Amino acid sequence: MRFFVYLIVFFSFFDLFSQLPIMSPFALSLGATPFLIGLVVGMYSFSNTIGNIISGFLTDRKGPFIILLIGLFASGLSLFFYSFANGPYSLLGVRFVHGFMEGLIVPAAFTFLANRAEESKRGRSVAISGAFVGMAAIIGPAYSGIVATKTTTPFIMAVNGGIMLVLALLAFFLLRSFTYVRKASASGVSKFRVRYLFKSPGMVRAFAGAFFLMFSQGVLALVLPLKVESLGFDTKTTGLLLSTFGVVAILIFLLPINRVFDRVKPIYTLAFGISLMGVSMLVLSQVNELMSLYYSMAIYGVGFAFLFPSINSLLIDSSSAEFRGKAYGYFYAFFSIGVVAGSSVIGALNLDYQSAFMLTGIILLSVAVYTIVGIRKKLSIENNL
Repeated sequence: MRFFVYLIVFFSFFDLFSQLPIMSPFALSLGATPFLIGLVVGMYSFSNTIGNIISGFLTDRKGPFIILLIGLFASGLSLFFYSFANGPYSLLGVRFVHGFMEGLIVPAAFTFLANRAEESKRGRSVAISGAFVGMAAIIGPAYSGIVATKTTTPFIMAVNGGIMLVLALLAFFLLRSFTYVRKASASGVSKFRVRYLFKSPGMVRAFAGAFFLMFSQGVLALVLPLKVESLGFDTKTTGLLLSTFGVVAILIFLLPINRVFDRVKPIYTLAFGISLMGVSMLVLSQVNELMSLYYSMAIYGVGFAFLFPSINSLLIDSSSAEFRGKAYGYFYAFFSIGVVAGSSVIGALNLDYQSAFMLTGIILLSVAVYTIVGIRKKLSIENNL
């Protein structure tokens, strides 16, 4: 059954990534201005953030199965609404509903996986889920970009919707045997406050890692095509560069090296991963040769592969089953916010690609330093006890 939940994770992110090449042109074809195109693209992440948080609370209250089922069914239906969008404002409404409903799925799915992972293998488990996310990041944009040349955006979204409805039907039969048992007393749950999540050092680092991971993704999506174009290459080269980091990350997720995530404390692999991502950004700001760009993206892929399982493991270690849904809800809310923040902050600062990559690299390395300082403080306290 774990594989089936991994499949749900894959198609949830596949739906997200398949939107990237087609949504802006679709909004433009409906008469949207540049400002409205930006709103159309950003509306999904905005409502997805709300859906993530609500999913976390409902998952802890009702259990991940029912929320997963509702999210799959409602998201599947919402994808058919794109066929009825006849202007930019109706498209905005569809994007809001789609993003919100999709936001219910991922926290429930990861809570389902986390609650059933053996403690000794939880790092490897989240590494495998990361591989499915990485595959979605590679296959989704390629699929929609190719199919869009032969069909329409509403058709692509309807296909995605059909897949979601099939997954909802299969989930009803395959996952309903996994009953949800609340492990905390009612009084214990009622006393829980969201601020408790932000008082845990491990949880804060997991949230920060999620935010800055996707912050860097937002910067890449905005700036990398500009740099590639300035060097005289086409969009195909940009796609190959992005695929490079995805392929490298997937290899680390699936090869025996993934055992490192069970043997090394996640705080160390987090610091290592985000440091490599920061270094890759600094390298991207300086190099102008194509092969050097590929090397830079390979470094980024290694960093991504170490960071993603680390922040998931930190979240699992810092939460108990009775409030893990809320933890994952906020965790993926920071994912959504990070993408928007990365592209919007760099856009607002009006930086050239060199400055944009350099600033992002400095930010990521600063987060790594913050993490390492936290490790040293913890070790110092333990040594004094």
